[in-house]
Amino acid sequence: MPHYRQVGEVPRKRHTQFRAPDGALYAEELMGVEGFSSDSALLYHRHLPTAIVDAAVFDAPTWTRWPNLPLKPRHFVTHKLDDPGTDPITGRRHLFANADVRISYAVAERPSPLYRNAIGDECLYVESGTGRLDSVFGPLDLRRGDYVVIPTSTTYRIVPDGPLRTLVVEATGHVTPPKRYLSARGQFLEQAPYCERDLRGPGEPLHETGADVEVIVQHRQGWTRLTYAHHPFDVVGWDGCLYPYAFNIADFEPITGRVHQPPTVHQTFEGPNFVICSFVPRKVDYHPDAVPVPYNHANVDSDEVIFYCGGNYEARRGSGIGPGSISLHPSGCAHGPQPGAVERSIGAESFDELAVMVDTFRPLELCEPALECEDSGYAWTWSGRAPSTSS
Repeated sequence: MPHYRQVGEVPRKRHTQFRAPDGALYAEELMGVEGFSSDSALLYHRHLPTAIVDAAVFDAPTWTRWPNLPLKPRHFVTHKLDDPGTDPITGRRHLFANADVRISYAVAERPSPLYRNAIGDECLYVESGTGRLDSVFGPLDLRRGDYVVIPTSTTYRIVPDGPLRTLVVEATGHVTPPKRYLSARGQFLEQAPYCERDLRGPGEPLHETGADVEVIVQHRQGWTRLTYAHHPFDVVGWDGCLYPYAFNIADFEPITGRVHQPPTVHQTFEGPNFVICSFVPRKVDYHPDAVPVPYNHANVDSDEVIFYCGGNYEARRGSGIGPGSISLHPSGCAHGPQPGAVERSIGAESFDELAVMVDTFRPLELCEPALECEDSGYAWTWSGRAPSTSS
């Protein structure tokens, strides 16, 4: 879990009077998860965070979902979805979804509206570009390779510096480091591939003024536009262990061995019925007879999504996959290296690859934008033979 932080001004004791220089009492807000029996943050507002003056249904973009039929491996070229004239939140193009998670892609250059996801945590991966995430906790700079974990019900916006490409994983619960990386008290263990020093959180409060400020809220019944009497970015200070934070994929320290290591060594985060993994440049297997590329494998309990971000993914050479590609290998189909990849990899000392993997433990359905950018020939690249009828 993120470690304890204090930003701005807070009183010495919780739940005690805390006043502004003019004597006005700051409004304390406890933001906590799991019925206030787990991580939380205490925020101190200049104005009441409860003061809304209007509520209206918001007509959010929606996408039809279809089952993965016929069942087969699939390849999607996300860069065909370019639409930089939109913003990084309402411009998300939904690709895959199930009852636990939704995976989207966005390329945008306009600031987003103020937004709050009241369904679950979000994990953004910045494929390219820079920008800033502004929230009630303060500003957080974004750069290429950042994972950004945003706690549920955080009010925030994203401000790109230019075209900003993001892969977005929206959970129906909480996104955390894997439990096996943490001590009983929540400290990262020595065997973890990253630690507290690698995490970045907001470092100062963000104060904005304004009246009748709109916030778009996604919740379990739909979307609502709430209008607040005062700007939500009025926090003078906060402390706790619940806040947005960034972790750059370049700080993930790969775990290697004499023979090929299982995908679990690449795990970076976990959520309800899914995991997120990082494949980074690394030394590869050093047994004299090692085969560095992955063995053929069947994910009997999960669908596997891989987003290819950079370098050369040796196991997929010749399949048409490149930066910006996403592969979907569903449960029920074995998959593995492309023809020739095994022999080419023997004797290799390192791999220069960068990819983000999301494994889900329930089948993923396909959304319209995914079908718009699908490479329909990918499933036949292992055999070299296209079917006699279109599928």
